[in-house]
Amino acid sequence: MSSTEESQRQKKIGSVLQHDLVEVLQGAATQGGMRGVIISVSKVKVTADLGVAKVYLSIFPNEKGLELLEGIKSNTPLIRHELAQRTKHQLRRMPNLEFFIDDSLEYIDQIEKSLKGKENPIKDPSILDKRKKS
Repeated sequence: MSSTEESQRQKKIGSVLQHDLVEVLQGAATQGGMRGVIISVSKVKVTADLGVAKVYLSIFPNEKGLELLEGIKSNTPLIRHELAQRTKHQLRRMPNLEFFIDDSLEYIDQIEKSLKGKENPIKDPSILDKRKKS
C-alpha cells in the first residue's frame, strides 16, 4: 500500500466525520441567521496517525465562502467538541480539524467554460503555450 493511499480505518473515520460535520455546520449556519447558505463537506482526509482530519468544504454561494471559512476556523474548538459528543461511541479520540475550501467544482466549471468558449485548448493548442508563459 502506498503512503498516499488511505487505510480502511482512515476512510471509515473520514466517513463518520463527514456525515456528522454536515449536520453540525449546516445547523450552525442556520442558527447563526445565515439563510440561503449551503455548506457541504466534499471530503474528509484523515492522516495515517488519525490525529488530524482535513475537511474540504463547498460553500454556496461562493461569495460567502471565505467569510464562512474564517468563522468556521475560529469556532473549530466548539465544532470539535460537538463532533466528539456525536461520535463518542464510534471514535476513541477526536482528531484535530483543519478546514479548507474545496474549489474543485469551480475549477471544473472554468474548464467547461473554456471548452465551450473561444479559447478552446483542444481546438487551438497554441493557447496552452500562452498560458504557460504568463
